[in-house]
Amino acid sequence: MNAFYLPLANQNVKTFNKHALVDLIRFAGKGVARTDIAQELGLTRASVTMIISDLIESGLILEVESRSTRSGRPPVVLDINPKCGLVAAIDMGATHIRVAVGDFSAQILEEFEQPFRIADGPEHCLEEGDRALRFVLEKRGLQISDLSAIGLSVPGPVITDTGMVMAPPIMPGWDRFPIRTTLEERWNVPLALNNDANFGAVGEWVFGAGRGEKNIAFIKVGSGIGAGLIINRQVFAGTTGSAGEIGHLTIDENGPLCSCGNHGCLEAFAGGHAIELQAKKLVESGKRTLLSDSNSKAITVREVAEAARRGDLAAQEILHRSGTFIGIAVAGLINLVNPSVVVVGGGVAEVGDLLTAPIRKVVRERSLRAAEHAVKITTAMLGRRSTLIGAMVQATNIAIHNTIDRKQAHNKSMYTKRKQLRGKPNQKEVVHASEEIKELQPSTVIE
Repeated sequence: MNAFYLPLANQNVKTFNKHALVDLIRFAGKGVARTDIAQELGLTRASVTMIISDLIESGLILEVESRSTRSGRPPVVLDINPKCGLVAAIDMGATHIRVAVGDFSAQILEEFEQPFRIADGPEHCLEEGDRALRFVLEKRGLQISDLSAIGLSVPGPVITDTGMVMAPPIMPGWDRFPIRTTLEERWNVPLALNNDANFGAVGEWVFGAGRGEKNIAFIKVGSGIGAGLIINRQVFAGTTGSAGEIGHLTIDENGPLCSCGNHGCLEAFAGGHAIELQAKKLVESGKRTLLSDSNSKAITVREVAEAARRGDLAAQEILHRSGTFIGIAVAGLINLVNPSVVVVGGGVAEVGDLLTAPIRKVVRERSLRAAEHAVKITTAMLGRRSTLIGAMVQATNIAIHNTIDRKQAHNKSMYTKRKQLRGKPNQKEVVHASEEIKELQPSTVIE
């Protein structure tokens, strides 16, 4: 999965430039001027004008007044036409599912969330995801056929080539299940599948705390712990797509048993499940704590965070200990990757400085000065929606570039047809006007 479009071997230069230009506009944030496009892509103004004219004609981009000018007449810039189509995103977590429908600017138009158990297995979970998606679409009077692409995140290591997860620690029954094939056959819509941390990194890089940065690390702290890496503005997925499993770095080989089967993993010390287990043991020990007043059958991370905010020293110590362990792993990651920003996201990260303060402290103590002095550690600007928005960005990526390719194929087909007719002197060149002017307009127009 790439943040920017990469060329295919059989593509011509003009087609690639068109894809690159669209990505430059998409990720600029506030539109791009024509002169800036020519400079960034190293193209002549004539080439840029020709490509832009084609994209405007197809309805994919449009000219708008810049929103960044404070005084005077605002300059005209280019931006993606949000009304060109619709995409959807599904964030399947260990204990939640979020679904959203958005436009080609990745703006969320409708959203839905409910409790969920990824441990219930693929058949049940995918069926539940299908129902949730249809529910959100029905609220807008839409159907799945109105979508151009869908992004789906799961909390496990995704093998991108095959569209499945392999030996996911907190997803029993999902090993090698054909997720992408199953859903593309059911929905007949292209599906972008990746893990929650990678999509979280994309969401924060495009719209959040990592915006405009070249190298960022997104640390997803939920029921489990994972890392999404963007290096040189590209998602780093590794050889098979399973890079970033920071939650399974060994912190103490004699530590508690982890869901992956090993002992002493970071996730077993500092993940959401580990925090809840520590809270349970705290209450059972009889120590004085606000958590003893909980009416829940199982104490949640949110209750631990609330108790910590109210001054409960025991709850604060649990979160501080988790932050310290995460800081040890992040310090190693900073030494290895040298990012400019580390974004801490996920449900557990919503506790704020109770978790990030010890992470920053340990990073200062353990990272090499050359890497530590240049890195900023912050919480996710998009909150719990980082992964959902990242999935929507990638769905939009597929939808927009497929639209360009279909337009290019249509133009090539029309050119070939005209050429064939010209080669028959006794036959009049007849090309129906409706075909001549037909453009690849989206099936759904957003009002």
